[in-house]
Amino acid sequence: MRIPAHIGIIPDGNRRWARQSGLQKQDGYFHGLMPGLELLRLAREIGVREITYYGFTTDNCNRPPEQVAAFSKACAQAVELIASEPVSLLVVGNPAGSAFPPSLRPYTRRTDLHGGGLRVNFLVNYGWEWDLAGLEAPGSNRSKIYAGLRSHDVSRVDLVIRWGGMRRLSGFLPVQTVYSDFFVVNRLWPDFQPEDFMEALQWYQKQDITLGG
Repeated sequence: MRIPAHIGIIPDGNRRWARQSGLQKQDGYFHGLMPGLELLRLAREIGVREITYYGFTTDNCNRPPEQVAAFSKACAQAVELIASEPVSLLVVGNPAGSAFPPSLRPYTRRTDLHGGGLRVNFLVNYGWEWDLAGLEAPGSNRSKIYAGLRSHDVSRVDLVIRWGGMRRLSGFLPVQTVYSDFFVVNRLWPDFQPEDFMEALQWYQKQDITLGG
């Protein structure tokens, strides 16, 4: 099996899942924690070298305060769970924003935990405009452009998997995903099943990876 070196994860559908379960919208985020950890372990087992989770964006912070507080707390809890694993962890996002959990600031520099291993990136209070703010003028060579990203320590993404049925990237790492393959899972994220991940990998085997060539 051809294994994508770097997989991006968009864990969508938490609020819809909460409504369908008779809960308040903000209650759905907590139920997305364990799926993220399960997916991390699956990725390690099959030989993925890097994985990036989409936590929340600067635009998400326009939602009602109780939802902002809930997904901010859930991201802090998710990173805490990931930090208990043998990973090389990096949190990418604007730490100056009020929704950015203070407990995550130490991870805004890549940190090897428990001996290191799988590279894990977690986007928290991330915005594509914030990410691109340091880029040089058009015409600069590719390596200089990449170095100017605030997410410069995140490699090119081979495969993006989005749960929740929506077919959009929602500003997810626009430079690193320029040639990514994109797989959509209709199941809502809190209902994650391992077969979702394996189906995406099987689909990836059939794609013609040219990187524009």
